[in-house]
Amino acid sequence: MTCLVGLTGSIGMGKSTTAQMFAEEGVPVWDADAAVHRLYSLGGSAVPEIEKAFPEAVINGEVSRERLKGMLRASPENYAVLESVVHPLVAADRQAFLDRHADVPIVLLDIPLLFETGAETWLDVTLCVSAPAEVQKARVLPRPGMTEDQLNDLLSRQMPDSEKRAKADHVIETQTLDGTRATVRSLLKELRKTHA
Repeated sequence: MTCLVGLTGSIGMGKSTTAQMFAEEGVPVWDADAAVHRLYSLGGSAVPEIEKAFPEAVINGEVSRERLKGMLRASPENYAVLESVVHPLVAADRQAFLDRHADVPIVLLDIPLLFETGAETWLDVTLCVSAPAEVQKARVLPRPGMTEDQLNDLLSRQMPDSEKRAKADHVIETQTLDGTRATVRSLLKELRKTHA
């Protein structure tokens, strides 16, 4: 039986870097954000559905994330419409990944909204990456087009870091790369023992 490990954490907490470390240790990684990118790209299965719901968000056969974000900011009630289109497609993408890796002892699922979507109910182990708020801010604000208001808006729609830490089976502190890598290796050692 494959051990399903879920990885989550707020923006700027080091989730992608940590997922990459698991991949470097030989663990197959499925990334929910990357799945959404595939679904939104030219030929992606979300494009026709999103075009029906948000015609102005599709340009040259692709979903413009910027345009879609603007529309959602203007009418937050549209989040539910978007989720009803995208969540089933993301779930199908994830299942295809799991089917391809059915004979692997451990897989990592990188899910930004893990607890918000109730994914902990079907995962075997949950991990939360975390860093102090000032470290998070220092990582996120230099990103192109990011403002303090945008960051606050993003964080207001996510479960607070303290809650994620409380709900997770393990917390990975990501202040230093060496510290993060050491935690990843030690967790994997433990998981390989218990899910051999």
